[in-house]
Amino acid sequence: MAGTVTLTREDVVATLTLTNTDKLNAMDKPMWHALIGHLAALEADDSVRVVVMRGAGGRSFCPGADISEFESERNSPAQGAAYGVLMDEGLDGLRRLRHPVVAAIHGPCCGIGLALALACDLRVCSEVSRFGVPVSRLGISMALPELKLVHQVAGGPAAMEILLEGRVFDAAEAKDKNLVHRVVSENRFEDEITETVKRISAGAPLAATLHKRFVHRLADPTPLTDAEIAECYHCFGTEDFREGYRAFLDKRKPVFTGR
Repeated sequence: MAGTVTLTREDVVATLTLTNTDKLNAMDKPMWHALIGHLAALEADDSVRVVVMRGAGGRSFCPGADISEFESERNSPAQGAAYGVLMDEGLDGLRRLRHPVVAAIHGPCCGIGLALALACDLRVCSEVSRFGVPVSRLGISMALPELKLVHQVAGGPAAMEILLEGRVFDAAEAKDKNLVHRVVSENRFEDEITETVKRISAGAPLAATLHKRFVHRLADPTPLTDAEIAECYHCFGTEDFREGYRAFLDKRKPVFTGR
């Protein structure tokens, strides 16, 4: 039975739920197509302030790819490359989404599941979560676009260790390797996700979008242009700026509109 990715909304918070519960939410082809469609809808939605990505069922985030598909969908270099294009579209769309994305990781988060989490902006996991990229045991390598995410977040030495050993390791080690931002107890996990989302959604959405763009840009060693530096100051001409500083002076909570 094919998996899916659902999109739900509660006020300004959107949730993408990876759902393939018989396989601990392993990613299959229909799930990639669903994810890409939802990301396009979210990109066009001005009312969203923050997106949460999580796994269905409360047992797993995503343990990796659905291996049962390999014989029919990835059984040659050409098929593998075509499937890779689909995955890269989903990962790039997730990474470039203008809204902040929080990965709520509980349970296994391995292989392409780890790549999905690394394409998110913040990663919060429970202490029972497990991480790794054991693809060498399947006789395959992690493709460069997905590996780039591991390299950027964890660094070259850690990426080399993760890939060559193929170990599955605990949340504390994932934190040590910078793969996650916070590790919380299983009992505190949902509260921490809720509080993280509240903190993000309390900020100006235009500022969040700009901060995402600026952080990604700074990963590129190319010198900043005058136009890019000038863009940093466009915020002082927005309604959100006027609302923000006036609310501060008035000692009230700001009401941002994203304009």
